[in-house]
Amino acid sequence: MAALRPLLAAAGLGLGVAAVSEPGPQPAGPAEAAAAASMPPKRRLEFLAGRRAARRALRAVGLDCGDIPRSGPLPVFPPGRAASISHSAGLAVAVARAPGRDLPLGCDLELRPLPRGAARLVLRADEEPLLDDGGTPPGAGAAWSVTELFSAKEAAWKALAGPEGESPAGPAGSLCDLRACPDGAGLRVCLRTDPAHAVRVRVVRVGAGVFSYVVSRAGGRG
Repeated sequence: MAALRPLLAAAGLGLGVAAVSEPGPQPAGPAEAAAAASMPPKRRLEFLAGRRAARRALRAVGLDCGDIPRSGPLPVFPPGRAASISHSAGLAVAVARAPGRDLPLGCDLELRPLPRGAARLVLRADEEPLLDDGGTPPGAGAAWSVTELFSAKEAAWKALAGPEGESPAGPAGSLCDLRACPDGAGLRVCLRTDPAHAVRVRVVRVGAGVFSYVVSRAGGRG
């Protein structure tokens, strides 16, 4: 994950990483303590690791942050600070935007590859040509695994959603309500109900898994 820092920095983003196995995980304040107290042990460790990752991402862009409360499942940051958090296989990651940058935020880490059969949970028929058929060499064209497409849509959903998890253009009830299209070396992901409401996503392989992050807003094509 550390190798991704220069890529993210070039996009105006800071990266934070935290493991659930780090010793002595403690809440940063009363809001985190109250939220963690109601969680089962595994979820509590993931939650606290995610908060540590978010603070590290913010420090990477020169910002401090203490207690991070939540609204429903979403973190609530102080004014002038924002980050996106993801968890997978005992690792938490977060991206934060640098001060003065007006960037949509969204990231997703998937360290456990998804089976091909999961495509029906992620894609609609008009996206199936994006799928790697197993015979395309890496880098030989716009062919994507189910894991890559799932991760890209997860990152985009976070960026397209509003503060309460609902897009200004209407909620995306599932990842199938988002549409992915090739966009250079990455993907453009939009709301099907409003194709102009879109972001560009970069997908990077991390071992057997992938890490996706939103790099910018996208224009109005469908």
